[in-house]
Formats: sequence, C-alpha cells, structure tokens
Amino acid sequence: MDKQEQLKNLKEKMLKDQSLPLRKGATQLVFGEGNPDTKIYFLGEAPGYWEDQKGRPFVGQAGQLLEKLLTSIDLKREDVYISNVVRFRPPDNRDPLPEEIAAFTPYVDQEIGIIKPKLIVTLGRFSMGKFLPFAKISQVHGKLQKVFWHGEEILVVPMYHPAAALRNGGVMEAIKEDFLKLTQVLEKVTAIKTEQLSLI
Repeated sequence: MDKQEQLKNLKEKMLKDQSLPLRKGATQLVFGEGNPDTKIYFLGEAPGYWEDQKGRPFVGQAGQLLEKLLTSIDLKREDVYISNVVRFRPPDNRDPLPEEIAAFTPYVDQEIGIIKPKLIVTLGRFSMGKFLPFAKISQVHGKLQKVFWHGEEILVVPMYHPAAALRNGGVMEAIKEDFLKLTQVLEKVTAIKTEQLSLI
C-alpha cells in the first residue's frame, strides 16, 4: 500500500471516529494535504473559518502568508505536507484544549509515521508543545531541535504561527527570517541523514 492509500485510510478512520471532539460544531473534517513524499512536514494548530468551509488546512489569510513564505524559499504548497494538531474547527476559533489535542494525537502520529519527513516544522505554540512541551517559542523559534520521540530521534524547527505574524510586525519579521534559514537547515538535515546511512 502506498502512502496516498495509507493516508486515505487514515482519513476514513478519522471520519468514522465518533469519539473525536469538536465534531458537532464543525462543518467538516480538515485532514492534512500535500506531497506525502516530502522532506518537510508543517504542523499547525487547528482549522479556522475558511478551513472549516473548504475542508483544507491553511486556506485563509494565514494560509496565504504560508504560501508566500514557501515561495520565498522556492517551494510550492504542493511540495510540502501541511496539517494540524486538531482536525475540527474549535468554536469561535478559540485555542484547542489539551484534551482535544490529546484526542487527535494518535492520528497525527500515524500521519507523521506514514510520511516519514526529514524535518517537522511546527507552526505556533500548540504544535510546538507536542514535541517541546517546556519550550518558549520566543526563545526557540527558527532553531533546529533534536527531539527523542516515540523511540526515535527526530528533527524539529519550531516557528511562530502565520496568524500571529499577521497580527504583529515583529513576529512577521521573525517568521520571514526563520523561513529563509529553512533551506540551510534542510541541507544540513539531508547531510545528517546521508551520513547516518553511510555508517550503516
């Protein structure tokens, strides 16, 4: 079974799971999308109004900014994979609650397991908290972190959420700079992975 089929099966499983929170107030499930063979997996927080309407992640104003940021490093939306820690829109765009994030966690973990990205970029503090629960985003944004997760060492770059950048000029500058560093980070990550392989 290829990755597309595995992801399709995972989505169907989520659609059938009546225990998932936030379903009642949402229009539809917002599953991840993009290139399943990507090196970079972007993990945001939760769907907003437009995501809920269209059933796709990052299609509102924050999504438009994310696409511009990707363009700044010669990437298109279709080149990467974009997802969220919560897959139904919270009422009035409120922050997702810890128990809501926890309910979606097994599915997020399975999605990451299928894609096997070389690098995970977290967008916002809620997705950062999945891998770096005690970190402060103001201190670690844009910096490559090695995280021991599910018995494996993974590489994570925490970033501000594009929605926060739209509200704050200082955050906008920071996220633009962090994205420009991503190309170098990815080159470094690819080199690390190649070195590890050559040692086997």
